[in-house]
Amino acid sequence: MKFPAKLATSALCAMLAGTILQGGSVFGAETKEAQPAPAKQESTARKSPGDIVVKVNGEAITRGEVDRAMKVLLSQRNMTLDQLPAEVRTQAEEATVEQLISAELLYQAGKKVEIKDIDKQVEEKIAQSRAKFGKPEEFAAALKSADLTEAELKVLTLKDLVINGYIEKEIAGKVTVTDAEAKKFYDDNQDKFKQSESVRASHILCGVDEKAGPEAKQNAREKAEALLKKIKAGEDFAAIAKSDSTCPSSAQGGDLGFFGHGQMVKPFEDAAFALKPGEVSGVVETQFGYHIIKLTDKKAAETLKYEDVKGKISDYLKNQKIQKDIDALLKDLRSKAKIEKI
Repeated sequence: MKFPAKLATSALCAMLAGTILQGGSVFGAETKEAQPAPAKQESTARKSPGDIVVKVNGEAITRGEVDRAMKVLLSQRNMTLDQLPAEVRTQAEEATVEQLISAELLYQAGKKVEIKDIDKQVEEKIAQSRAKFGKPEEFAAALKSADLTEAELKVLTLKDLVINGYIEKEIAGKVTVTDAEAKKFYDDNQDKFKQSESVRASHILCGVDEKAGPEAKQNAREKAEALLKKIKAGEDFAAIAKSDSTCPSSAQGGDLGFFGHGQMVKPFEDAAFALKPGEVSGVVETQFGYHIIKLTDKKAAETLKYEDVKGKISDYLKNQKIQKDIDALLKDLRSKAKIEKI
């Protein structure tokens, strides 16, 4: 596993605060279930959360801040600290420390730019966060999951606002992308704007485990055939999908949205692409069970028009320029900073 050397935004505190402000916890249930037994030698070797790891112009970054940041970064990859081999953990820690240094440098620079009603903005963001949780104890549990106190969340939220305000004023607000630049990117990267043939389909699934016995499979097939007869007799496909399909798409009347070649298992794909819009397939067997497929739309292969993607290209190029300018700014800030790694 290669640990990223930097964040796209260079502002790690924004992500740390965002974990709570977006109404989520650091780890989902599926990640917790996948956690292996902790490595005892690692846990006993960890130092106190209050220990200083690095000082940036005299401002300390502690062991607790580094561990918390690593936890958030790893959660994006559905991993935990205890899952990392020792050598990868070292690499991850070094990269995290560098990101925290970058965030601190941006924050220190940003403090020189006045932000109107900053304290009010912090309180409003945290109030919005609380509102996303049904109960106060759920908000408290999310804080605990992220190893944060409410006071620490306020600090991270403040840093997020200061950094974003600084980058917007000093960098993003000054970056422009011309029509000529966007058009050149489009002309030079035609392969990125080609879309293969795609279809939109709905289905009804009578699910059965592929390892199930002949009797269970026969029962599932017979149910699918009975449902197909109802559809051919004029009953509503979506209504039957909602009441009888075992696929989660039943909530949307079986709608799977658009998909291209290679996105579905082959028997399902072959049957779907062979249909015309409005047509319903026979019973199609896959490893998931027995399907009835209705094609609702079909799009031919095409190259997206420049006018349709111009906005996205401009946003992409602007973000690239912003990141380049942030990197240059950080290089300058680092050259002038006193960074002491303990």
